[in-house]
Amino acid sequence: MEHIYHVQVEWNKDRKGTMCSPELNTPALAGGCLEVATPPEFPKGIAGIWSPEHLFTASVASCLMTTFLAIAENSKLEFISFKCDAEGKLAQLDGKYLMTEVVLKPVVAILNEKDRERAERVLQKSEAACLISNSIKSNVIMVPSIEVVETAFA
Repeated sequence: MEHIYHVQVEWNKDRKGTMCSPELNTPALAGGCLEVATPPEFPKGIAGIWSPEHLFTASVASCLMTTFLAIAENSKLEFISFKCDAEGKLAQLDGKYLMTEVVLKPVVAILNEKDRERAERVLQKSEAACLISNSIKSNVIMVPSIEVVETAFA
């Protein structure tokens, strides 16, 4: 089975352009578009705009989330929330820049301590099944956290 995803990038000025997908209609910019730019760490880079490095890191993190949601549903894991901080590391190796590492720090909130082990297993399965992580050569490290949320019912 194959799926194709369409993306167009167009240079606007300086080190900035627009990235769009005809398959998306999001409120970010009209027509499913985002502004993209060279990150500020590079000559003439622009701060405050999505860079390819941010998008790469976001791709790994969002894939973990969507994979977790599917596996959690199939596993009948009851959870309150899922958040994931991610750090992408850009390094120069053998004269080339590479995204060498992505550290994922997912936090899953559950209601009952009895679900902790299942939540941990679902996160581990999600990391192993994430198609983006499986498609890149960067080292992906997951540092998971499970929180039990206590609710007060009066």
